[in-house]
Amino acid sequence: MAKSSKAAAPKAAAKKEAAPKKAAAPKKAANSAFMTPLTPSATLAAVIGTTPLPRTEVTKKIWDYIKAHNLQDPANKRMINADAKLKPLFDGKDQVSMFDLTKFVAKHVK
Repeated sequence: MAKSSKAAAPKAAAKKEAAPKKAAAPKKAANSAFMTPLTPSATLAAVIGTTPLPRTEVTKKIWDYIKAHNLQDPANKRMINADAKLKPLFDGKDQVSMFDLTKFVAKHVK
């Protein structure tokens, strides 16, 4: 028996039209709640300074302080050891989790 071969139908070349270019979408404005300058309390000002800063900058400055003073627990990097300036900020605790940091900071900004 001979194999029957089906003639392959030639595919029509689909002509793709170039899609019209979309106008560049305007950049989203930053969330104003994060960018509103907040005044630090006296306890927080001892660590980051007295200048009103957005919440994001407050967190950055605290992390800069923690890293500069080597306050992360070497055994568990998620824990932050409090020094004399941070202990009042952390409600008198000797060590707090990095995930609780924003909770403590929120109490010290207006």
